[in-house]
Amino acid sequence: MIITKVINNNVVSSEDEQNNEIVVMGRGVGFKKTTGDEIDEALVEKIFSLAGHTTTSQFKQLVENVPYEHIRVANEIIVYAKRSLNKKLNDNIYITLTDHLSYAITRQKSGVKFKNALLWEIKRFYNHEFLIGKEALGIVKRRLDIELSEDEAGFIALHLVNAELDTNMEQSLAMTEMIQDILNIVKYHFGIVLDENSLDYERFLTHLKFFIQRAVSNQLYSTDDLEFCRMIQKQYKEACGCVLKIKEYMVSKLDYKISEEEITYLTIHIKRIVSDY
Repeated sequence: MIITKVINNNVVSSEDEQNNEIVVMGRGVGFKKTTGDEIDEALVEKIFSLAGHTTTSQFKQLVENVPYEHIRVANEIIVYAKRSLNKKLNDNIYITLTDHLSYAITRQKSGVKFKNALLWEIKRFYNHEFLIGKEALGIVKRRLDIELSEDEAGFIALHLVNAELDTNMEQSLAMTEMIQDILNIVKYHFGIVLDENSLDYERFLTHLKFFIQRAVSNQLYSTDDLEFCRMIQKQYKEACGCVLKIKEYMVSKLDYKISEEEITYLTIHIKRIVSDY
């Protein structure tokens, strides 16, 4: 590999066999090097091949200003997250999480702490991602001897959710609040406390995440089987009545009109989670 640009002592740009730009990281890989020099492959620790010129360019700008150790730790967390979630994550996670983590570490060193107002909801709705966030705190502690708060585990979890659902942080925060609001609509409509340990609740929560993601992205489910939808809505009138409240909420919140198919699936899920009450 040939260096196309030296970003700093530990990061350089190069090209792969298809002439796509890549970012090469390794301690000392750019030390006393210049454009056109051969990259010492023995020093290479990570090669970033990011989708799109804009993403690669943004990452290059980021690593120019972020300490090398912070980049390494962020990458270790992302590798762990990918393995644990067993899902594809949007390449932007290398930018957003690295930037956030470096800023969080800098704040911690300065004694400045941020509270995560949605920590409780994140623990409940994105428990797997939150547990990865907790492990990320352990990685930071082991690698940098910096102890970040549990609030940061929640922020890391939201970055992972962003990368899973291909949303941004503002959308993820809004989605988390909306999930809580919809669960409250269900609880108050039926006057019950939901069993958060049940499989039906977990299924409903998963459905809500993707339902709200579609709403935020203004995507609609459509169906040709209106007869089936009407049959379900007629059969489960009480659950459907609850969904109509959710429909009103979604219009007021996002001006999003729920399709007949979405009403039907929400009705089925709600019928399941309240069937034991």
